Amino acid sequence: MNIEAVFVDRDGTIGGTGHFIHPKDFSPYSFSRDALQLLKDHSIKTFVCTNQHRISRGEATLDDFYKEFQSYGFDDAFICPHTSEDDCHCHKPKPGMLLEASQKHKLDLTKTVFIGDVGSTDMLAAHSVGAMKVLVLTGWGQGSLNQYRENWADIDPDYVAENLLDAVKWVISKSNHPNR
Repeated sequence: MNIEAVFVDRDGTIGGTGHFIHPKDFSPYSFSRDALQLLKDHSIKTFVCTNQHRISRGEATLDDFYKEFQSYGFDDAFICPHTSEDDCHCHKPKPGMLLEASQKHKLDLTKTVFIGDVGSTDMLAAHSVGAMKVLVLTGWGQGSLNQYRENWADIDPDYVAENLLDAVKWVISKSNHPNR
């Protein structure tokens, strides 16, 4: 398959605990930078796709997050600053950020992969646009797969990965991109 891009959730997928951590205090997992570089080495675009409602509370700014994601080498970042009660179109599980990325970068979302740790947001958003779904077991992943599975019971991930690096290796195995 020609995978055009990979979307990656932040909290619990790239690093952290699944809870909000300000960008100045956030640390990626030891393998996350290698995983993102592996996608770049295979000419696969990478986009972060994250809900960050603390922005609407004034606890961080969009710029704080953009600078963080730029330092990891993402091609672009799609950030929802709203709360789930704001009834916006971008807060996962709604597909607004994915649709925005599709328009901005001319992507066929059925040729993309979403890697995240929350079934009821990440996996549902990916499913709604036909993207492949990879659930990582870091962050909220174990809970999503076990005690909160009923929240997304009708959706199956395409792959369950130990972590972001495992997920990226799976994506590359499914991609026909040459290693450049």
